[in-house]
Amino acid sequence: MARFSFLIATIWLLAVCAASAQTAFLSAQWPNTDFSKATVDLSEIRSGGPGKDGIPAVDKPTFLVASDERRIGAREPVLTVEISGQRARAYPIRYFMVHEIVNDVIGGVPIAVTFCPLCNSGVVFDRRVAGRPLSFGVSGNLRNSDMVMYDRQTESWWQQAVGEGIVGHFAGRTLRQIPSWMESWVDYRMRNPDGLVLNAPRQNFNYGTNPYVNYDTSARPFLYDGELPPNGIDPMARVIRVGTRAWSLERLRREKRIRENGVELTWQGDQASALDSRQIGNGRSVGAVRVRDAQGRDVVHDVMFAFAFHAFYPKGTWH
Repeated sequence: MARFSFLIATIWLLAVCAASAQTAFLSAQWPNTDFSKATVDLSEIRSGGPGKDGIPAVDKPTFLVASDERRIGAREPVLTVEISGQRARAYPIRYFMVHEIVNDVIGGVPIAVTFCPLCNSGVVFDRRVAGRPLSFGVSGNLRNSDMVMYDRQTESWWQQAVGEGIVGHFAGRTLRQIPSWMESWVDYRMRNPDGLVLNAPRQNFNYGTNPYVNYDTSARPFLYDGELPPNGIDPMARVIRVGTRAWSLERLRREKRIRENGVELTWQGDQASALDSRQIGNGRSVGAVRVRDAQGRDVVHDVMFAFAFHAFYPKGTWH
């Protein structure tokens, strides 16, 4: 019994030492981040390769009128934001392969448009916390294979897929999500010929290529150590997340329209996968989705990989 107690105490001490070493290492890299405040185990955070701002966010976006843009392939995916009283805006995913975050302002509302290729998670947030506007950068770290963002005001860390502060001054706070959706460039342009589209952040840069060739048909996610989805669900299958519920994109492809739990999901036709072929515009079709409530209003949602839904919503409901 004494030997067993000694073993338990030794394991506990090693765990404490490892956690302390991890905190010391991160503190050296991020001296302005308050690591005494965290809502997650710091051991779950790992480097994605590039360091802080190694993936440069876009802070001064410029736009073109959609009818004037000629560089984007018809089937390429764009993240669309349509706010009443404002011109529609499209953010081509080709740019997020290089930048991952765009800090923008629409109608006086500061927003962060984000896309994590490893989770296929595209989410738009209101950048204000308690009325204070923040600007976001890419930390270079991952948790559950998902981008960890940071705000430049306090250097708190934020989980991109869910918009939650996980480390630092804003740990425990949540960013408000703004309805957005993925669709093909041609569908956006036909609906909004006078709408806006994000201009290339860098001139003469080779945008439009995918560094993650065949990623979304791989056997398992990259840099992911968590549990895989239950019941044999393909971890790389796309699911439509609404709150803590997920619907299979393949089911919607078959049925075209699903009305459940107060929302309506509709199949919107062709769209290229950004994570398939080398040239994004040549990616296989994965389809597009709109999600609305009973009054026909757009609903916050995300089309993410199944493993990511399970990682961040382990008690979520699968449809």
